[in-house]
Amino acid sequence: MTVHTETGSGDVERKGVVVITGASAGVGRASASEFARQGYDVGLIAREPRRLARAAEEIAATYGVRALALAADVADADAIERAAQRVNRELGGIDVWVNVAMATAFAPVSALSARDVERGTQVTYLGQVNGMLAALGVMRPRGQGTIVNVGSALGYRSVPLQSVYCGAKFAVRGFTDSLRSELLHDGVDIHLTMVDLPAINTPQFDWALNRTGRRARPVAPVFQPEVAARAIYFAATHRRRQVWVGWSTVKAILANRIAPTLLDRYLARAGYDGQLTDEPLPADAPANLYEPVPGNYGAHGRFDDEARTYSWEMFTDRHRDAVYGAAVLALAGGVAWLAKRKRR
Repeated sequence: MTVHTETGSGDVERKGVVVITGASAGVGRASASEFARQGYDVGLIAREPRRLARAAEEIAATYGVRALALAADVADADAIERAAQRVNRELGGIDVWVNVAMATAFAPVSALSARDVERGTQVTYLGQVNGMLAALGVMRPRGQGTIVNVGSALGYRSVPLQSVYCGAKFAVRGFTDSLRSELLHDGVDIHLTMVDLPAINTPQFDWALNRTGRRARPVAPVFQPEVAARAIYFAATHRRRQVWVGWSTVKAILANRIAPTLLDRYLARAGYDGQLTDEPLPADAPANLYEPVPGNYGAHGRFDDEARTYSWEMFTDRHRDAVYGAAVLALAGGVAWLAKRKRR
């Protein structure tokens, strides 16, 4: 099912065309709104056609841009290729492609089947690979474009109960680095960037496959999906190689480099309860690993009361020249003060 929704007075300043996978809910939905707010026409890809069509209609009506909704599974390479070609024909050349779609499972390895692992890998890893290949197919002939892959702190430091997701995010990072070097070797002006996220307040905690017996939750601190969306837009438009969002992401990545064995032991003790509430999992809890969950889910999950709306680390990245300048001045001032003390 493909739905094309186009509205607007025509006086919106168009900045380009973006395609976003996983765009019907969560970070993908928030990212579609952010790019539309900035003046981009948006191609939205996700599996659930009704929610996807609703998202496209809302974006077109709210921001006056063109929105093209294409129902497709990112694990289906041919479907994603067809979606890319249709966006290219109907909205124009694709300037930015954002790979957000993912699937996780909250379960110990002992409770997973090989089929569960295969499906999670197809969506979260190969889904991004398929997106990159489709994007390159339309960007290479033009000789330009930007691809944003959404990663995670869990792509550097794995946690218990999410082995499928963590393994897939590690794989995305490896593929991204290889492709980036190849693009540089070929001298192609296609920029590849990765945005690594902390815990985000999205609906995934209510629809992910769960075999723990308890309701899932994001590991604190939790951020709103709009924080992720702003980081993705910033990375796409400022040609950053990589963006880490949230101090918790920075700590996880750096701590694993310094003391991985200590983290193994810490997560063995705290990693379970940090991802689960005390509420029992309902017997009829949905699971979207194999099929999309219907319903009017939006960008946010059920953790609005605790989710943060701002990331100071993103402020530092966005204003890094000023921050570095201030740091140099502070260092120079400290050196001058020490020199003055020595002369006394």
